[in-house]
Amino acid sequence: MNILHIDCSPRLESHSRQLSAAIVKQLLAVAPSASISRRDFAATPLPHASPEYATTLSSPATLAAPLKGALELSETLIQEVEAADVIVIGTPMNNLTVPSVLKAWIDQILRAGRTFKSTPAGKVGMLRDRPVFIGIASGGVFTGDRANQPDFLTPYLSVVLSSIGLKTLQFFSVQATAFLDGDQATSARDKALAAIDLTVMTEIA
Repeated sequence: MNILHIDCSPRLESHSRQLSAAIVKQLLAVAPSASISRRDFAATPLPHASPEYATTLSSPATLAAPLKGALELSETLIQEVEAADVIVIGTPMNNLTVPSVLKAWIDQILRAGRTFKSTPAGKVGMLRDRPVFIGIASGGVFTGDRANQPDFLTPYLSVVLSSIGLKTLQFFSVQATAFLDGDQATSARDKALAAIDLTVMTEIA
């Protein structure tokens, strides 16, 4: 079993990194022999779409005859997803949505004719479904009675990942991180992960 572990925060001790690490720890408790592939978008940021990549994706004709090298990064990232049995993503909520480093990854793995096909009803995923665990850290509050900001992150990720075939998603959030000390952060993380459903790991194993 292979776990693809992705982190997005530029802070090495960030709440989202601690949350994703805690998720991986729980997964390894169920599948101790699992291997882990890492993508740290803070340590090694992905470039945004190049002119060659954008041109190649601009029409069916150019996609059928891609510019040399234009799809190499996209193909590498897609193959990493295909090789993973489980994906874990740790991300902050930046300005109500995903950070640009995560968006750069999304822009490379959503590719017409490779990870989705277009139909009159919309995008249809071409990848095999697999569990995706997403840990979110937010300085503000976006759920519940104390919510003081909208959430464009979870619905966005739900739609884009589903559009390539990844539909078994679990979201966990630690909110109001700007006001949490160490013990409170640990408690909030434990509370968020209390809802984790590990039966999907048993089914894979």
